Amino acid sequence: MGGWFRKEIRSVDDLKGLKFRIAGFGGNVLQKLGVVPQLIGGGDIYPALERGVIDGAEWVGPYDDEKLGFQRVAPFYYYPGWWEYSPSIDLMVNTRAYEALPAQYKAVLDAACTEAWHWMAARYDVLNPPAMRRLIASGTQLRGFPREVMEACYKAAQEFFVETGEKNARFKKIHATWDAFRIEETQWMRVAEDSLGNFLAVQTARR
Repeated sequence: MGGWFRKEIRSVDDLKGLKFRIAGFGGNVLQKLGVVPQLIGGGDIYPALERGVIDGAEWVGPYDDEKLGFQRVAPFYYYPGWWEYSPSIDLMVNTRAYEALPAQYKAVLDAACTEAWHWMAARYDVLNPPAMRRLIASGTQLRGFPREVMEACYKAAQEFFVETGEKNARFKKIHATWDAFRIEETQWMRVAEDSLGNFLAVQTARR
């Protein structure tokens, strides 16, 4: 999700000077639009929002956010969290140590990682919808980021990637491959996934 805000975000101008809890590249991109990124640990977000030390915060999604009680101190819940499409977990190991493992141990490790990733994603798919319903029932005001804001963020992200690549040759090389894949996958998803998803959403809404 895009996060919790004490006030509505109606335009790009509303981002200027906004103190927003966010980590990683998302914060670097939003900074280009005037946001003041705040790196705050999970346990400190609620009191910071409550006291007005920050104006908004992103965490994970409905299920996890509900447990921290953000809905009690920031009424507007925005989507999408474009800087983090979905949850992901990784296992980082020493390459030489991994290659030294017997083949069957490698297979066990690969299977365990695959299972953990899919289990986590599937669990959120099950737990997030009822959590969202509870949040809305308790007064949370669900909002989509305005198209103007999304377009400005996209443009700022592309600029940030170019700037980062100019300073980091490894990043530039990796991003070029990743971006080519992203563009191709986006075109494919418009045909294979998004068209059906949008159709079903309209049909479900008519019930």
